[in-house]
Amino acid sequence: MGREDGEYWRQLQKGAPTLKSGPRREVRRLKSLLRGLSKPAVVRRPPADAGYDCAFTRTARSLECWQDLYTCEAAEAERLVGELMAHPVERQLLIAQNNARFQTWGVYTEVLDRSWAESSQDLAQAEHLAHLALVLADHLNASLYREEAINDLRARAWAYLANVRRQRSDLRGAADALRFANAHLRLGTGDPIEKAMVLDLEASLKRTQRHFGRAISLLRRARTIFFAAGDWHRGGRTLVSLAMILRDAGSPEDGIPLLYQALDLIDFHQEPRLVLCVWHNLIDDLAEAGRAMEAHRLFLKARSLYPRFPEAATQNRRTWVAGKIARGLGQEGEAEKLLLAARQGFLAEGIPYEVALVSLDLASLYAKQGRTEEIKRLAAEMVPVFASRQIHREALAALAFWKQAVEAETARDQLTESVAAFLKRSLYDPELRFTVPGAP
Repeated sequence: MGREDGEYWRQLQKGAPTLKSGPRREVRRLKSLLRGLSKPAVVRRPPADAGYDCAFTRTARSLECWQDLYTCEAAEAERLVGELMAHPVERQLLIAQNNARFQTWGVYTEVLDRSWAESSQDLAQAEHLAHLALVLADHLNASLYREEAINDLRARAWAYLANVRRQRSDLRGAADALRFANAHLRLGTGDPIEKAMVLDLEASLKRTQRHFGRAISLLRRARTIFFAAGDWHRGGRTLVSLAMILRDAGSPEDGIPLLYQALDLIDFHQEPRLVLCVWHNLIDDLAEAGRAMEAHRLFLKARSLYPRFPEAATQNRRTWVAGKIARGLGQEGEAEKLLLAARQGFLAEGIPYEVALVSLDLASLYAKQGRTEEIKRLAAEMVPVFASRQIHREALAALAFWKQAVEAETARDQLTESVAAFLKRSLYDPELRFTVPGAP
């Protein structure tokens, strides 16, 4: 745990605020009205049975005002956050601490939503936005928004920060952030959706740590909560995560039914990139499972999604899966062209694992055609690329063994497939050990 995290934890354990706790006419009016409604009413012996009516009326007025307040703040939030983002990073933090215009629930949730959206594209920005949200949380008006509700949002911010750290392979930092998230949940409202969101992201960490059993247990709990609350989108996300665990464990075909279910649940408008992820993983798993015709039908349905995300990594994966489908359909010339294009794209992006996996797909195609010289050329090109990229030694050993077998012309399809399967698993488990296929 870093120095800043350690200080945060000490303050949290004391029950103290984490930093220093601290828009328009309609919002100010609603806040003033809510403060008035939150004060205890003076009751002077109401008539019989009138007390409940007064209480219900007061509660209804309060809820109506809250809804109006959130609506007004949400309408202002996008503009205010855009204004805030126009400043340099350091100044954004100062403004968040000192300018009351930005210290609203609407701005806070908009910043959190942007942090989540950036977590699949720009990790540095996602991390900054999560930190910015935590700064804002310590300056929200606790008497107006309630400290318990603010703690729910602190928990979500820490969970998002944990997700960024996990993606950066800072697993200890991710675990610390989740500890803070759970501590804030205990101080929060008890909202089951907030709890389930943290469970979902904790499962992602357990999956990365290869604790698959624990990850599945957490995801099942989260899924039950989301479905019980009617949050089908987040429930669908848990199915995607379960399918990814099965893929990491070497059983991608078992995740296919889960991905089909997820397609019916996930809302494109909430997370369009996630929708593409589900379609792509489903198509890829079908192609890997030898169900090329089924994969081809889905690929045609999904083709309008890919252009929405023009970055090289997405387009290279599109080309790669198209090559796998073509190979499965027996279109060997088209498969070779697509796989070579995907390989070149991954080389340009400097992504060595994908380079190796596409190369092994090409090698399998060449072996089927008896093109020994092309296989030798691929093998000769692959190992130097990996040796210069600090790939972990077991993966490098697997490739070196395969290269030797290719040079000795003893490499068969089964060996190529075994090495490819090992590389896929080692991508998520650097501690995995390579054993020579067929060795005792």
